[in-house]
Amino acid sequence: MPRLAASSRGILLSVAYDGRPFAGFARQRDQRTVSGELLGALRAIDPAIREIRGASRTDAGVHARDQRVAFDTAAPLPTRGWVLATARHLPDEIVIRRAAVVRVGFSPRFESLRKRYRYLILRDLVRDPFLSRRAWRVEGLTDDAIERARAEAATARGTHDFAAFRTSADERTTTVRTLYGVEVSLDPADPRLVRIDVDGNAFLHNMVRILVGTLMDVARGHLEPGAIARALASRDRRDAGITAPPDGLYLEHIHLRDDGQDAWPTGPSTGLPADDAAPAEPGSDAGADLLPDAGADLLPDAGADLLPETDPEAGADLLPKP
Repeated sequence: MPRLAASSRGILLSVAYDGRPFAGFARQRDQRTVSGELLGALRAIDPAIREIRGASRTDAGVHARDQRVAFDTAAPLPTRGWVLATARHLPDEIVIRRAAVVRVGFSPRFESLRKRYRYLILRDLVRDPFLSRRAWRVEGLTDDAIERARAEAATARGTHDFAAFRTSADERTTTVRTLYGVEVSLDPADPRLVRIDVDGNAFLHNMVRILVGTLMDVARGHLEPGAIARALASRDRRDAGITAPPDGLYLEHIHLRDDGQDAWPTGPSTGLPADDAAPAEPGSDAGADLLPDAGADLLPDAGADLLPETDPEAGADLLPKP
């Protein structure tokens, strides 16, 4: 494998995408994926880019507002150029929201301190075409039902063994995770939308979707209250609820140890939360950056209608000269 040039550096991207057309983030043979589209667009700028390293292995149909992706390059392009020039080669469903400089080999997967997901539920008797595959429509969610879900959510907070909240394909031996918050609320702009925000140090495969499914089963009376506590105690998947569909799941934000230098854009236009600089909670994966990272972007696995439109000609003058 050829050595990187001495002038090489790492670039860290914040990427938003509508997950509906894709078979997930990670590259898969004969499938259209977010990672595949993004790598192709980056290689149109610098053909020497060999790989990209993603922070989260989102499933088919899952969206992201702040997926983190890093790669190494020797191209003399400013961070502004990576945002604007790459937009010419990306489909409408994918947008680079921010670029910053990091060290060569930087892996956001192992720099992650905490992640926040949001799940959107539409409580409506009829479907809304503007929320198709962007929210899970659940009938029968009265105010009392939402209160039951809110009370049930409180039992998931803290450090627990979440073995019951993962798929059988997840073979990780360590299933203890810390959830800093599980909040159920109504969207102030649209009370038909129920928001379930889950903030934690790390997640198992389908953990958020199973957690949301369990909350909805309790809310609708399909499971008795205390289902989450029983599943945590038994570690048995059969004691938890259904797996919610991917439609309403959004990767909202990933808080990293190092958010990079010379970022563009800066300020509110980045779309990043104001608490981005908040310190890590106890129990986070300190030292994870020392773990091996080979093949991170190839692992299988969490873009909305509010994504900004891109100008296909934006940044053309920022491309490196041949």
